[in-house]
Amino acid sequence: MISKGSRLILHAALAAILSAGSARALDISGAGATFPLPIYAKWAQSYSKETGNRVNYQSIGSGGGIRQIKARTVTFGASDQPLSTKELDAAGLIQWPQVVGGVTPVVNIEGVASAGLVLDGTTLARIFLGEITLWDDPAIRALNPQIALPSTPIVVVHRSDGSGTTFCFTDYLSRVSADWKAKVGENVAVEWPLGLGAKGNEGVANNVANSKGAIGYVEYAYAKQNKLAVVSLVNHDGNIVAPGKESFEAAAAAADWESAPGFFRLLTEQPGARSWPIAAATFILLPKQPRDATAALEALKFFDWAFSKGAAAAEELDFEPMPTSVVALIRKSWAANVKDANGKPLLN
Repeated sequence: MISKGSRLILHAALAAILSAGSARALDISGAGATFPLPIYAKWAQSYSKETGNRVNYQSIGSGGGIRQIKARTVTFGASDQPLSTKELDAAGLIQWPQVVGGVTPVVNIEGVASAGLVLDGTTLARIFLGEITLWDDPAIRALNPQIALPSTPIVVVHRSDGSGTTFCFTDYLSRVSADWKAKVGENVAVEWPLGLGAKGNEGVANNVANSKGAIGYVEYAYAKQNKLAVVSLVNHDGNIVAPGKESFEAAAAAADWESAPGFFRLLTEQPGARSWPIAAATFILLPKQPRDATAALEALKFFDWAFSKGAAAAEELDFEPMPTSVVALIRKSWAANVKDANGKPLLN
């Protein structure tokens, strides 16, 4: 029989063991873009299994992620809209591209298969401006002579929250349509001429799936997960391309990251025979002098792990890993810019 004193000693020892175990496990928090959520969630799950440390990521949209990291309420922010060097410096942040994906128009048209519908930038802009309102409009039929398009009203679905996906999509429309650029422009949130608003990539995907005649735009992984029909687009070089790993890789390969101040680089309308015209990098934002140096260091370890061990998972979800040459530039940026309260680099 164990004495009362021995039980107390055992309880104290057990508490010490549990306390030590919990001290070894770290939780880091992030918030922002819904665009990379599928791969960040996959990476976080694998990283936790390997290290015991947890990455809690809230997909609240790029605008929310930027606000939260500026307020220092999370360890890192995530945005599909890169910040200018001026804005980064004012907020005391660094940024880097973590992975490349693609934004794709998705449709719900009876009898139209995935990648079967072809649109060019001008026609897509006219749809979202409300100038083309039926699926059998002559402009759409001219691009799709092989499809019997129905005389169904077009239901436009767009994001209602501040969104890097919206920034990428509207940046593309601004590059291919002077009317769109003059009337709406590009930003994380715009004054949409018409349509149904939905929160997050998830919300747009659900609305398109449940609305006959709908068209929206989502990150490609959401289109695959929800079995939505994607649209093929006429790219910068005049070729018809479908969204996917090959066309995202072609767009990423054309980008010059080394000459981009603060890694500010957009991948819309990249040249190349196979380039997807709405490719996009998604970015991580981190304080240069974080309040919690331990959490910031763990965040850097997580993203470094993702560069080293997460490429296969990214490709499975149709994201394109960053080239090794760009990863080397990113690691150099970490070592030079992220420092503790004493000005000592977190990484050597």
